Parts: sequence; C-alpha cells; structure tokens
Amino acid sequence: MKGSQIILDHLGGREAAALMVDGKLEDFLIAGEAPRPGTIYRAIADRPVKGQGGMFLKTPDGPVFLRQVKGLAPGQPLLVQVTGYAEDGKAIPVTQKVLFKSRYAIVTPDAPGRNISRSIKDDDIRDMLLGLVHEVLDDDEDMGLILRSSCATGEAGEIAEDIDTMVSLARQVISDGEGPAELLVEGDAPHEEAWREWTDQAEVVTQEGCFESHGVLDALEELKTVHVPLDGGGSMFIEPTRALVAVDVNTGADTSPAAGLKANMATARALPRQLRLRGLGGQITLDLAPMPKKDRRVFESALRAAFRADHIDTTLVGWTPLGHYELQRKRARLPLKILLS
Repeated sequence: MKGSQIILDHLGGREAAALMVDGKLEDFLIAGEAPRPGTIYRAIADRPVKGQGGMFLKTPDGPVFLRQVKGLAPGQPLLVQVTGYAEDGKAIPVTQKVLFKSRYAIVTPDAPGRNISRSIKDDDIRDMLLGLVHEVLDDDEDMGLILRSSCATGEAGEIAEDIDTMVSLARQVISDGEGPAELLVEGDAPHEEAWREWTDQAEVVTQEGCFESHGVLDALEELKTVHVPLDGGGSMFIEPTRALVAVDVNTGADTSPAAGLKANMATARALPRQLRLRGLGGQITLDLAPMPKKDRRVFESALRAAFRADHIDTTLVGWTPLGHYELQRKRARLPLKILLS
C-alpha cells in the first residue's frame, strides 16, 4: 500500500503505535513498565559515586543516576528529566537540562533564545512564527524556545496554542523545584509520542484490531528473528548480548570481488531502521563482510548518511584493530523482544 499510515492500537494490553510507509513498518512504539524518557522528577540528591563523577538521586520510582554533579550536596532537591532506559541492574539515567517537547515547539528553560528550524526556508512563515513567539514569551524572559520543522505545515492557531501550553507547563514545573521527591511530568505514552514525532502527512487508523488488519503483527513477527535479509542477496544477524549488540554481515551466495562492499553498503542503509524497530542501543559492534581498506571511507559515508536521518542519537566511534566497526547508541527505547515476550 502506497503512502504513510499511523496506526494506533494496543498489543498485549500495552498501548502501541506503528508507522507504516508504503506497506513497510518504519517505526514502532510500545509502552513498557519503566519510566519513559521525558519524565520529570523533583529528586533528592542521595550519595555520590566516587570515580564516576555522578550521584544517585531518590525519586518516587526508585533511584536514578545523574552525571556531572559538581556542587551538589546530599539532601538537596533538584529537577531532573529521564533521558533513556537503564541497562539491567543499573539506575535510570537523568539530566538537569530539562526540556519540554511537543509537536511544534521545544521549550528550553536553561538556554535562552528564540530559534526556528533551519529546514523552514519560507521568509513569510518564519516571520509569522516569530510573531507567535513574541506573543507568548517576553523578550526579557530567561527561557528559550525552538520551533520545530513541523511548524512549516501547521496552522497558526494550533502552533500558538501548542507553544502557550508548553511554555505554561515549563513555568509551572520550574517554579516547583522545592520539596520532597515527586513525579512532576510523565513522559509521553506511545500514542502521544506518535502525534508529537510523526509529523509527515499520513492517514491515521484507530480502529480496534488495526494492527492485524494493516500488517503490523506480521512485521513484528519478522523482528523476532535475528536474521535480516539485505538488498542484493546478503544478510545480517543482529544479536543482543549483555555487553553489546553484535551485528554479523554475510554476502550470501555472491562470490564476486565486490560482494563484501555491496553487503556492507546494504547494511549501512538498513541498520538504523532495524535498531530503531528492535529498540536496541548501547555498544554496537559490526563484524562486516570482507572488503578492501580503500572502501572503508565509502562505507563510513553511507553509514553516516543513514544515521543522520535517524532521530535517536548515535555516535559512529570507528574501526577496531580487528577490523570491526563500533557505534554507541542512546538507549531511547526498551528492547522489543522483552516487551513482546
């Protein structure tokens, strides 16, 4: 089926959302038990961790871990925001750089400024957006605002309402920094996150059971296997371990001199989507198909371009002495295999 569809349903009693593009599952969100990224707490400083430059904090949902805590004393209250999911046996990661993110705007309380997405080129639209900003924020207010690329196609009234809602929420939370540990803002659930992040024009499907009728369940079934066929006849195997995610690339039946490069280039194009759908992050090691060292630069360029289009932060670390390629990816989601088990 051509075009994009946002499909909202439940799976195993969990709220979930799927983005289908031309009949192919492009993204998938499902609720878990852990606090979601974006959750904001008033936390209480507990105990520092020597040698790591961090501190454990107390929250109503258990301990969280904050890095770079110079000048923070035990017992001190502070506002923190969940940045991702924790590895097994570790505390939830948080930051003091609290953001308030919605479909059209990002409010940055600790970073003053008025910014509009560079992807919006039309001067008339930019002038209109600046006018909306001045209506909501005073020029001397110590609070920043970023207008997202979705503003290019949004209606002025909706954008103004969205900005006002986010700014009001930010003011309320920032003024509530004193007191015992408390949950102040919950991170977005899958349906709300889908509305916030999937802003391209799409048909929205909400009927009960639409995952089955629109092919989502079949696509999820394919993600349960570690084997991923690649364009050109090659394949890769994506296998999470406790320490890292191992990706093994094979050329298949192709024995030509260029087979290794072809399989590795296909891996570069397919990998961001596979990691995103499977909810995998942390350390990722690629055991690539054999190719001449002179082709490494071409592979790196393709990999960089592929991850540039992916919204989950990923650092391309580089080559190891054994010829593997390493990545470091933010744990923005829980592993799909755990949520579907």
